[in-house]
Amino acid sequence: MKAEVLSRKGARKVQDIPSNILKLLNQGKIETVNLTEWLGIDHKKLIASALTQIGINKEQVKLITKELKNLKNPTAMNSTKLVGALVHEFYEESKDHQKILKSLIAHESDAIRCYAPFLISLNKDLSIQDKLNDARQLIADKHFGVREVVWIALRPEIEKQLNKSIKIMTKWTKDKDENIRRFTTESTRPRGVWCKHIDQLKESPELALPILNPLKSDPSKYVQDSVGNWLNDASKTKADFVISICKKWQKESPTKETEKIIKRARRTIDKK
Repeated sequence: MKAEVLSRKGARKVQDIPSNILKLLNQGKIETVNLTEWLGIDHKKLIASALTQIGINKEQVKLITKELKNLKNPTAMNSTKLVGALVHEFYEESKDHQKILKSLIAHESDAIRCYAPFLISLNKDLSIQDKLNDARQLIADKHFGVREVVWIALRPEIEKQLNKSIKIMTKWTKDKDENIRRFTTESTRPRGVWCKHIDQLKESPELALPILNPLKSDPSKYVQDSVGNWLNDASKTKADFVISICKKWQKESPTKETEKIIKRARRTIDKK
């Protein structure tokens, strides 16, 4: 692969993605470098090129393509969810399910890897502990897009077993990988983005304190922003809780990291 392709910055608008780059993206031969490229991928072309190479037969690819054409709102996220769900459906009872999943997780294309979380989240045979454990490689993926899709995929399962999920992820807040730590807050945000709200956490944000407290002075900006966003979400329904926890953290943890989190957490409160 030419160095200029791999080192590109990425177009700002989908229509400005160079044709050679778009072709490689749609063939699953390179990763996206920004959100614009991810949004610009044609999933019908991508699965036609890449899925048969990992063992999914042509007839199944045709069926997925048909469903993609019938999508009423064919956004990048909706297309990704649909492909992941259909691949899971085709292989749910097959001995090749794990083989297909591993091939998706290991694929060089981030867009292909984004299908994998749905094979995990929709697997009825897995406990929430198993689902979270099986998704760890994706949660720690080097690509920002995969990390976003995996929490979106697992969030409904986390909500179904919220207390148990929080207990499991409390241990993850001490992980050396900032991506793992960030997942604990991003996947449980009361409001979040591109996702359904978690009403239980909107009304009772204190349930997530076992996750939030260990991260109150996290050294990673990536994690700090997520913790701040979590509390800002909570402030829209439970402002008193956020004011109280921010005051508590200021006393317990007078660090610049904590101050950054508090500033982000209070941004809606301070506008009033």
